[in-house]
Amino acid sequence: MDQIHLWSLLVIGAILLFFSLRTPPIKDKLCVFLLKTYFSTFFGVIVVENKLLEYPVRFLDQYFEASILFEYFLYPIVCVYFYQTSYHSRLPGIIGQCLLYAAALTGVEVLYEKYTNLIEYHRWTWMYSFITIFVLSFSVRMLMKLIHKREQSTS
Repeated sequence: MDQIHLWSLLVIGAILLFFSLRTPPIKDKLCVFLLKTYFSTFFGVIVVENKLLEYPVRFLDQYFEASILFEYFLYPIVCVYFYQTSYHSRLPGIIGQCLLYAAALTGVEVLYEKYTNLIEYHRWTWMYSFITIFVLSFSVRMLMKLIHKREQSTS
């Protein structure tokens, strides 16, 4: 059953990625995707290697201890949508949306932790996930804001 969840999430992620890249600015969305992948991979490895949590059922489990589906694909896609929906927002709106996205992702993670073998907390809690997701998402969003300001000042 857990493998069915993984494959379903992969298909849903592919569909979401397809729809997210249909509208401009595509280079910004790809930048968000790649930045999020880089940062979440870095922190994901630290968390898994320190045995704070584990992913008993995962893709390519003989090569990766972390969940490559979440860190390399699903989480970055969600951040692309966060970037899209907060593109014209001011700081309070960005923070509010970031809180909502972090809460939604954390809620899904808690459900998967409770009802599947896709994730297992050891010395980790949903609060750590929420804070980490919020900080990483907000950081990438602010980095993109900085890139835009820099880009506009050189034009």
